[in-house]
Amino acid sequence: MADLTGYLREELLQLDVEDVAAAPGEAAPPGTRAVDVTQIGELLVSLGGTVGALNQVMTVLRGWLGRCRDRRPTLRVALGDDVLEISEATDEQVTEAFDVFVSRHSSTGV
Repeated sequence: MADLTGYLREELLQLDVEDVAAAPGEAAPPGTRAVDVTQIGELLVSLGGTVGALNQVMTVLRGWLGRCRDRRPTLRVALGDDVLEISEATDEQVTEAFDVFVSRHSSTGV
C-alpha cells in the first residue's frame, strides 16, 4: 500500500496544491519501534486558495482509484466536516459520488 500512496503523492504534487504530506501518526511508546498500519497510505493535501484545486485533486483520485482495480483500496476524502468514503463501488458510483462532493464545495471558493 505504501508504494501506491507514494505514486499518488507524486501525482498530486503535480497539481496546483500547496502541499501533499503523509498524515502524522501517533507516537510509538518509548523504547519501541512501531508503525500504525492505519496511517500507511494516508495523505494530507493542502489545497490553498486555488478555485480548481479540489476538482483537480478529485480527478487525480478518480484516475488513481481506477488503476487500483486489483487492490481496490478504501478512499476517504475529508474537507472540513464533510467526509466521502469509498471502498466497494463501481466506476459510475465513484464518479457520481465525486461529482456530488465537489459540487457541495464549489460555492465555498475551494
